[in-house]
Amino acid sequence: MNLKSIGAFLLAGIVLGFGIFSSGNVDIFVNQHAILIVVGGTVAASAISFQIDRIFVLFKVFFKRVIQGRKLDYVKLIQELMVIGEAYRKKSPGLEKMINDNSDHFLKEAFLLLQEELLEEDVLIRILRTRVSTNFQRQMEEMNKFRTVGKYPPAFGLMGTTLSMISLLQKLGQPGGQKLIGPSMAVGLVATFFGLALSNLVFNPVSENLQDSAKENRLKNLIIVEGIQLILQGTSPIILAEELNSFLIPSERIDWKKIDGLGKAA
Repeated sequence: MNLKSIGAFLLAGIVLGFGIFSSGNVDIFVNQHAILIVVGGTVAASAISFQIDRIFVLFKVFFKRVIQGRKLDYVKLIQELMVIGEAYRKKSPGLEKMINDNSDHFLKEAFLLLQEELLEEDVLIRILRTRVSTNFQRQMEEMNKFRTVGKYPPAFGLMGTTLSMISLLQKLGQPGGQKLIGPSMAVGLVATFFGLALSNLVFNPVSENLQDSAKENRLKNLIIVEGIQLILQGTSPIILAEELNSFLIPSERIDWKKIDGLGKAA
């Protein structure tokens, strides 16, 4: 589980709760009319936009990539490529176990294609690059869906507020109608509040999280593809590490001199 993401959502809930409880009148926010319009309207509009079955897929994407997802460790990835690459170059009998035990699906899939030796080098690399691009496009599509859904809550919040204002204006001509202006406007603005909260504390941050995750995943896959290309060329682990370090900023790069055996060999 991604404890940082869970902690961030808890913080968002605390901020929202503090805003509600510090208002001095919590009961006014328990407005079924406002909640129904904002939540129900958002679900209905999303179902029209993407079909209802894909809405459930978005929840799965949210749980898998935001709640379960973890920060990628590029140093560990490069080190794994160095070890697997050296085993491949020396035809080590433990190579197959190394690949099967690896938790990265794309790396495992790429090395299985490599081991089959059915594809020429340029064909294999082209296929892997195409898969990197396809995965990135699909993940960006998921991000765009969350961003689109994030537009609906404020709109339906404004709709709820508009309906309350219409009801209020109808009552102004009645005796004592002016006394209803303040309370009715307060109740009406609750829908806008929930719409803004749902959009800016849930959907928009999640879409940004998914975008960042998609970019990190693409970089990780590009490193794997480049690593396999270098392995096919019989590149030594040290040169492989330096080549793959080029994808990263200095603070993220692997220091191969600290890896047992490599620094001495250098």
